[in-house]
Amino acid sequence: MRLYLGIPVVLLALLIAASSVAAITRGWVLPTNRKPVRRPQLYGWGQLVIAVALCCQAVFGLMTNDLDARQWGTLTGSVLMVTGIVVIAVSQRTAGQQQGSSAP
Repeated sequence: MRLYLGIPVVLLALLIAASSVAAITRGWVLPTNRKPVRRPQLYGWGQLVIAVALCCQAVFGLMTNDLDARQWGTLTGSVLMVTGIVVIAVSQRTAGQQQGSSAP
């Protein structure tokens, strides 16, 4: 058991989860991220997925002695992490120009 590594990771995940709940429910984003974020609710969902991924990585990667559970748990955490990053990237995309809406 490596709790000295797992506890800070879980605390970081809780902070990210708190920020994601604020983004999902109120549309509030941290001041450093307000400008690039176009869809705060989607950004919040991406943050929540990343928080779950961090917890998954900490629990299965650091606190499990079973090798199979450790491998599948960290793989699941990695897939969730990439999914959260993609969702956050999509939330920062600007909408493209619609055809016919620009003046000649």
